[in-house]
Amino acid sequence: MSVAIRVIPCLDVDAGRVVKGINFEGLRDAGDPVELAHRYDRAGADELTFLDVTASSGARETVFDVVSRTAEEVFIPLTVGGGVRTVEDVDRLLRYGADKASINSAAVARPDVIDEITRHFGSQVLVLSVDARRTHDGSTPSGFEITTHGGRKGTGIDAVAWAKEAADRGVGEILLNSIDADGTRDGFDLEMIRAVRAAVNVPLIASGGAGVPEHFPPAIAAGADAVLAASIFHFGPDNAIADVKKAISDAGYPVR
Repeated sequence: MSVAIRVIPCLDVDAGRVVKGINFEGLRDAGDPVELAHRYDRAGADELTFLDVTASSGARETVFDVVSRTAEEVFIPLTVGGGVRTVEDVDRLLRYGADKASINSAAVARPDVIDEITRHFGSQVLVLSVDARRTHDGSTPSGFEITTHGGRKGTGIDAVAWAKEAADRGVGEILLNSIDADGTRDGFDLEMIRAVRAAVNVPLIASGGAGVPEHFPPAIAAGADAVLAASIFHFGPDNAIADVKKAISDAGYPVR
């Protein structure tokens, strides 16, 4: 692996504040998104992901003013998701300072929107956010199911098959979120990462469950090209990004 592993803090934003829960529930305040973005940029983050976590469930638009103010504070790539439904939504986000747009619920509802966005802007602009949870009833071949609306709605759609379809349609990256591991700080869902990695060739961002720096190298070994986390950066030590990069480097993977 010659490409440097990217370390990406995630800002889950609700009503203009960064929040963090467990399994997408029980959200607690983690600070001001603009201040946190500035701090993470200075601390060595490779990218930032900004997710308006209630935009889809509440049928609200992404908080564009916060996106704009965040973009002014950071000099690293900024991905923004939550409530992205159309080519026009992506166009507006890019004009407000985002580098990439993340889509989830709208793509599940109408997969053709992937084709429309990538045809208009190119694959590099679109990240598919896959919020997946384990199924225990044999309802999906892979054992993982897509959820939408911030993890609140099951779909019965196989997560691995959906990731492959989206990659075939042209998404530039896949952000794989484990609903079961989210916020637990018990480690990434390595089985899920391996399953999706085996099905797609596009860059894969692992998310959900990181609690200590030692959790990150196994996710990379499972197939992740980038690692995304929130709790360890929001509530951990000030040098958490440097600690994570050291753990990745010590495991033999290139970092920036």
